[in-house]
Amino acid sequence: MKSVTLTPSKLNGSVVIPPSKSLCHRAIICASLANGISEIHNIGQSLDIDATIDAMTALGAIISRDGDRLIIDGTHTLKKATASTIDCMESGSTLRFLIPIVLHSKAPITFTGHGRLPTRPLNAYYTLFDQKEIEYSNDNGALPLTINAGDISGVLEIEGDISSQFISGLLFSLPLYPFDSEIRITTPLESKGYVDLTIDIMEKFGVTVHNNNYHTFRIHGGQSYKPTNYTVEADFSQAAFFLAAGALGSFVVCKGLSLESKQGDREIIKIIERMGGNIVCENDGIAALPSTLHGCEIDASQIPDLVPILTVLASLAEGETLITGASRLRIKESDRLTSITEQLNSLGATVLEKNDGLIIEGSSSLKGGTTNSCNDHRIAMAVAIATTCCSDIVVLEDSDCVKKSYPHFWSDFASLGGIVDEWNVGK
Repeated sequence: MKSVTLTPSKLNGSVVIPPSKSLCHRAIICASLANGISEIHNIGQSLDIDATIDAMTALGAIISRDGDRLIIDGTHTLKKATASTIDCMESGSTLRFLIPIVLHSKAPITFTGHGRLPTRPLNAYYTLFDQKEIEYSNDNGALPLTINAGDISGVLEIEGDISSQFISGLLFSLPLYPFDSEIRITTPLESKGYVDLTIDIMEKFGVTVHNNNYHTFRIHGGQSYKPTNYTVEADFSQAAFFLAAGALGSFVVCKGLSLESKQGDREIIKIIERMGGNIVCENDGIAALPSTLHGCEIDASQIPDLVPILTVLASLAEGETLITGASRLRIKESDRLTSITEQLNSLGATVLEKNDGLIIEGSSSLKGGTTNSCNDHRIAMAVAIATTCCSDIVVLEDSDCVKKSYPHFWSDFASLGGIVDEWNVGK
């Protein structure tokens, strides 16, 4: 296990933001389902993306990497699976996206995983499988999960306030059946931006979904994914850490972002502005300028991944911030509401944990201390940004978990002037 000692210092410079992990997953899946060869450019290298590449390869896709480009031949996907077991590592996206897809496979497929993934809930799928009489088995609701081939098409009802990953998984799979389908959302849909990303990238690969104001989704059967060349845009959820650092007194130009992006996490720009921050958008990048921030109310139901870094911003803003609509953060890589509360409070913040959110009383600075990532990449990166406003050194245990989404985070952080001393603990 690796740990880092972080000496407080402001960041200064520019950073090329890594490609969107959400879009990388989706592009790899769509290309792997296309009958022919696609090229995916600006592919990120992280453990989660590796999990999806390995999974689609196990299902018969031929995938090769050339620098930051993937060449994907999906001609034999689901026809010639090379493995009966798919290890999703710790990637919830890989698992939930692929479960409905493997229903088209010729033989049973078993899903396994690591960390908290085996126990992350899949009940939304189990309910549908029971209704459609699809055979499956699991370990008391947890992984390993073995699924037989089956037809899940038709009218499907699913809650909208669980995880949008379930809806995206169904959207990927349903066009491949010969019959039309309709997904009916029975409760208000959260994380709409992620469903928008799925529908948009499916369209780029030749598959159409009709969205009726997020209440129902109509999918025509008999569609097929078309090979295409696609370039992944930069990730707003990763840029959020450096934009937050800028608002807190650093100066970081984030390069590669598109203001036309459909990523829901581009909302970070509007939230920083609502808190009194000043955002500058130029042709060569986006930066948040050092600002005096104030608290506000934030509904996180559409932007759950931003909550850890928003909590850091709120901890250093004047007044109180209320974050609501965040109950789903309890079933991420860690219980993120508990994790970010405990780690920031250990640095002198005042964060009160509620059932579905947080109440944060801001202060002018934080202190040093020992923290832990809780094996959660977003907690680790949020703590790193918090240290730019600490009065003493911070030890962050289990810092290597950033490999899940942003393997070169620590080198980027150091290139901007962050003072990082890395060391190993135990084995």
